Amino acid sequence: MSFRPDPDALGFVLLDVSRMLRHAFERCIATAGLGVTPGEARALVHVAALEGSRQHDIAHRMGIEPMTLSVYLDRLQSLGFIERRPDPGDRRAKLIFTTGAADALIRAVRVEQVELMAQVTQGIAPEEKERLRDQLKRMRGNLAAIEEDQRAISHSRETAR
Repeated sequence: MSFRPDPDALGFVLLDVSRMLRHAFERCIATAGLGVTPGEARALVHVAALEGSRQHDIAHRMGIEPMTLSVYLDRLQSLGFIERRPDPGDRRAKLIFTTGAADALIRAVRVEQVELMAQVTQGIAPEEKERLRDQLKRMRGNLAAIEEDQRAISHSRETAR
């Protein structure tokens, strides 16, 4: 058994595809003339998908720092695409919602996503794409469980001090 890293190992391939897909998406959005940056477009899509969520939860889902998301949200709010509302359960927190003005932009971003994914998945049969999506969702769930376990362990260590 060789201990040399295999660049075609599943983990490496997933990381490569993820990185390349993100860069391709960013190029698409940057050249589409939508009037927002790729980061703002990603943030808007996540706000729409997680409508009424807290900024912290959206940032976590995006894999970015809450302060980075805050910059994107400030700009989206100034453009009238999102609004922040007080969280009735926590006066310090804000819930993030899209506005009607965001609908056309969300559709335009979605068109870019669909076209990009058609190119990326060219030559893959629909049933294979569905199977891959299901497997990746399972992996995402497994990773979320690992993350939750690690948070619980970290929390229990902190409270034991």
